[in-house]
Amino acid sequence: MSGRDPLCSPRRFGRGAALTVVFAGVLVAGAATGSLPGNGGRAAADTVRATGPTSHPEAVTRAAEEAMADGKSPLEAAERAVSRSGDRWAAVYSESEYEEFAESLDGQYTGVGLEARRERDGRIEVTKVQAGSPAAAAGIRAGDRLRAVDGAAVDGRPVTEVVSLLRGDATDEPAGTTVRLGLERGTRVWTETLRRARLSTDSVTVRTLAGGVTVIRITAFTKGAGDAVRTAVDAAPAGAGVVLDLRGNSGGLVTEAVSTASAFLDGGLVATYDVDGEQRALHADSGGDTTRPLVALVDGGTMSAAELLTGALRDRGRAVVVGSRTFGKGSVQMPSRLPDGSVAELTVGHYRTPAGRTVDGTGVTPDLEADDGALERAETVLSGLGDAS
Repeated sequence: MSGRDPLCSPRRFGRGAALTVVFAGVLVAGAATGSLPGNGGRAAADTVRATGPTSHPEAVTRAAEEAMADGKSPLEAAERAVSRSGDRWAAVYSESEYEEFAESLDGQYTGVGLEARRERDGRIEVTKVQAGSPAAAAGIRAGDRLRAVDGAAVDGRPVTEVVSLLRGDATDEPAGTTVRLGLERGTRVWTETLRRARLSTDSVTVRTLAGGVTVIRITAFTKGAGDAVRTAVDAAPAGAGVVLDLRGNSGGLVTEAVSTASAFLDGGLVATYDVDGEQRALHADSGGDTTRPLVALVDGGTMSAAELLTGALRDRGRAVVVGSRTFGKGSVQMPSRLPDGSVAELTVGHYRTPAGRTVDGTGVTPDLEADDGALERAETVLSGLGDAS
């Protein structure tokens, strides 16, 4: 299990499951930032009814209004209403939490620039330090052990909790506030005080393997991710294969997932989704690279918009999917503003791949199963698809 401070979910982590890993919403993310396709968009003629439990905005809003009239917490009343609905992906966030979520989708966060994972013995190890971050300036590097945050021992804690401490989530710490880290490197044990800063997420990284294969890793669909992928594809050597690494990608802006699909498709259907029974469609832009060999690499941490993209590339015959079955989060959430400014994210429908497959609860099963050595397996597949050198 691993995590980083920019990719921590909103502060009400654990009360609701809608955005549990950060960007677990498929279309909720687009709605949060005003970029949700729908009104005025192209829609399919058929109507598909949502399946599974959904929340009713009117009931949640009414519960919040009644609580406010009685001098009680509208947010807590809304949470109870959502809990009773059976909607496993719904959640309620305070106004500040939701604003923070929207900001994170723009690729910004407040933190120190560390990624970490919990080892089997419970130790927290730094896995990456973001260039130009406070952590980098302090000389912290991958492989260092994080022992404590502000005096609180972190051994054995979930990475999400450690990330929350680094960000100062519990007390809404802004950029400029300090956080004290207890660190260990070999025999050296020391304390470092860092000042939190506003940083940009690095959700798309590109590297070229020895054989010429370009690996494009997308950790989340933040703003600009699609353009970054298209740039990487255009810059790849002519005829070289591409591995689109979506392992651990928990979703994000659906518009960016569609933009990413557009880098590999020449128009056409990416997905359909239903909102309160009305079916709508998402289409790729024309002009993508349709000839370059492509493998999509996925695992159980591939969620939501990342599953939408994977399903589209597979159904359209554009990519071979390698790895393990994806998470299975294919529901559509919409935000509903409550009387006190808080926001309820409620499930209103589900999306389907171009072939009409549902993802929610089932995930995407890869064409070729691979756990250990999945990237090497992807390289082998590319060599059989075309000239990947």
